Parts: sequence; C-alpha cells; structure tokens
Amino acid sequence: MNFLEERIIKDGVVKSSNVLKVDSFLNHQMDIALIEEIAKEFKRRFADKTVTKVMTIEASGIGIAAFVAKEFGVPLVFAKKSKSINIDGDVFVAEVESFTHRNKNQVIVSKKFLHEGEHILIIDDFMANGCAMQGLISIVESAGATVEGCGIVIEKGFQIGGRVIRNLGYHVESLAIVDAMDAETGSVTFREQ
Repeated sequence: MNFLEERIIKDGVVKSSNVLKVDSFLNHQMDIALIEEIAKEFKRRFADKTVTKVMTIEASGIGIAAFVAKEFGVPLVFAKKSKSINIDGDVFVAEVESFTHRNKNQVIVSKKFLHEGEHILIIDDFMANGCAMQGLISIVESAGATVEGCGIVIEKGFQIGGRVIRNLGYHVESLAIVDAMDAETGSVTFREQ
C-alpha cells in the first residue's frame, strides 16, 4: 500500500459505492506535505518525458497541479469553466461533463497560454468517466501541442475513464486506483499497481 492509499484508508469517507470524500486532505482542505509528496511522485513517474507546461481544470486540481509544475520547473495553465471579462482574445474550448457536479461545462484556455509544439502534462485530482481528461486532451491537441501524459491522483477503476484514456493511447499514471468501495463498512479496495 502506498502513501496515498494509506491516507485514503485513514481519512477518506466512503459515501456510496461510487463517491469517495477526500476533502479533509485533498480537494477542499489540503494537506500540503501530502500534496508535495504527490507532486514528487508525479515527477518520478514522468521523469523521462519532456514537459514544458502542466495543465489542469479548475478548481480542485489547481493546487495539486501547481506543486507538480513547481517540481518540473514549468508554468501551470488551467482550463476555466466559464469565460469572464478578464479573458480576452481567442480561446480553445471543450465541453466536459462533471461526474461530481452532474453538469456540463464549456471549459476554456486562452490561446495566449497554450502553443503549438509545447509538451503538456495533464494533472487532475480524480478520474471517474474521463470526461474532463478528454476535454483537456482535446484542447491540447487543438493547440497543436503534445500530451506527454495524464497524472491522476485518484482513479475510480470501476468506472470507464482510465480505460478509455489508456485505450486512446495516452500514458496515464494514477497514484491510487480504487476498484471498489463499500459505504456500509467504509472499506476501499485498491488495484495492485
């Protein structure tokens, strides 16, 4: 069992067979020492890749991705879920469906911050059905940039996202893959990696 799986067992809360709350340490309140460890692990797993920028989607992936970007010594860009008056000029757009929020959003990245020839490492906190990841991949490819890999903190292995993204040929590294959860017992079963 790795450091993240241990933390999930200790502080994660199983709400149902497909909802795992990790808000006490990952995506609402953040344990910075844990986030630093996560970032170092992503750096280790993608050490052989050329990474010129890290990318994520707002909001809960930003803090994690910022530490990953720091490990690689590169900028972080995040896709916004709504266009504001602060974003001017041309943008890349993708529609993504959120498993957690049960809605669809158009996510956008300004063309000023994503360029042809860049090498992008995509980072996110969770992957369920893979919709957010597919949207980010679409944006990267629309820019003429290369997806060097997809780093996921927690993947729900019993949902299709990881399988879909891997079958599309992308290098996916998930630090913890949950194969099953039981709300009655609070138990979490992890995939051997």
